[in-house]
Amino acid sequence: MNDVFELRSADAAGRIGELRVPRSDTVVETPALMPVVNPNLQTISPARLENEFGAEICITNGYIISQSDYREEVLSKGLHEFLDFSGAIMTDSGSFQLAEYGEIDVTSAEILDFQYRIGSDIGTPVDIPTPPEAGRERAADELATTQDRLESIQDVDTGEMLVNAPVQGGVYTDLRERAARDARATGLDIHPIGAVVPLMNAYEYGKMVDVVAAAKRGLGSNSPVHLFGAGHPMMFALAVALGCDLFDSAAYALYARDDRYLTVRGTERLSELEYLPCECPVCVAHTPDELRAMPDDERETRLAEHNLHVSFGELRRIKQAIRRGDLLELVEARARGHPAMLDGYRALLDHADQLEAEDSASKDAFFHLSAESARRPEVRRHHERLARLSVDGDILLTEGDTNAAYDESWRVVPPFGPFPRALSETYPLTAEVPERLDDPAYESAASGVAKLVAANPATEFTLAHRNWPERALETVPDRVRCSPLESMDEYEERGEGEP
Repeated sequence: MNDVFELRSADAAGRIGELRVPRSDTVVETPALMPVVNPNLQTISPARLENEFGAEICITNGYIISQSDYREEVLSKGLHEFLDFSGAIMTDSGSFQLAEYGEIDVTSAEILDFQYRIGSDIGTPVDIPTPPEAGRERAADELATTQDRLESIQDVDTGEMLVNAPVQGGVYTDLRERAARDARATGLDIHPIGAVVPLMNAYEYGKMVDVVAAAKRGLGSNSPVHLFGAGHPMMFALAVALGCDLFDSAAYALYARDDRYLTVRGTERLSELEYLPCECPVCVAHTPDELRAMPDDERETRLAEHNLHVSFGELRRIKQAIRRGDLLELVEARARGHPAMLDGYRALLDHADQLEAEDSASKDAFFHLSAESARRPEVRRHHERLARLSVDGDILLTEGDTNAAYDESWRVVPPFGPFPRALSETYPLTAEVPERLDDPAYESAASGVAKLVAANPATEFTLAHRNWPERALETVPDRVRCSPLESMDEYEERGEGEP
């Protein structure tokens, strides 16, 4: 792999990075949105995308250009002059057309050479997007063909043009992981995860998360990742938390053409809106009635502008969350906006161990917001540390204060469980936790107790808790004395110490 990607900040598996694009002499800050530019139908011109919306990179279809009447014009002028865009330009190869229509009249080597000759900054070979409904045998066969095509382009002269190595494999996570390892081994530059659009269109975000997590395991943490076709702002935070860096959006224009209005909670139809719930220039300057009264072309443009403002705004919000270290809180907020997104968030937490390997160990705050918070990587990390701690004597684990009759009095805070009081001001044990906790928080704390007890078989432990639910107490080892804090007579007779 060329040394084109540099990490700047990270939270969960999400990261802010810099993608160096040598052919256009540009640096793209990731996560980044690549608006799709259709050369035949430009709802918003590439120049406006760059100058008004701040797009540093866009994507267009090299195959469509190769088959068009203006092919020679693009070859003569170059893609940047033709589109009037000075940032980085990625070109697609025709794989979408292959999936839609069954065949295209070009090889990977031919289309990659064409992309190079028109001045593309990031080129793409022809891969085979395997749909989710495909059986395993078909997925494996098509993956083998994609890999053959990646090998077939090794001798194509691409100069300083970066080259994509797509990751396919259908919904089979072992195939995705293997495909990702093979794609990484090619030494190519960027890794698009393909054929996820059908999953997103069907709101199967849980399956999408599993597919991306598998690809990330094969790619490792240093590879720039493009989630192909992921253009709706409602899922950007989830995808970034998984470790995706680039998103291409045709949705801003396609939805506008259908009078649909994007939000971070989903999609609204203009016909059903009485108010515009947004602060972008379009929404501040117009009412729904005024938009509906516009001529079709003008209304489409205004809606596309709004959709872009929402999309770019969400990515800025995500970057700030990464800087603050509260990306997962933003993911959870987005997950509460739609049941399918909640499935995606829960699937993300199924991979908490994978996230923990890249997650920062020091942040500003941990907010316990729901039952899912007990499954976050920070909690997993704390439990693993408990399993390595050594402690002797008679130890009180308590949600209350210290007690001098015990050799040590450790604090217990759901969902983390026990920890020495000296760590009370360290992240994530400074967590903001509601008084009315859900059962999984107590169950997670009990798991932490079990980890500590298992690591110290000769130590005596007493747990003084505030009426933990029975299911949580069942997780606590039998040799731990458990008593509700308010009714622990021996605790009160010995007297509480200072906090």
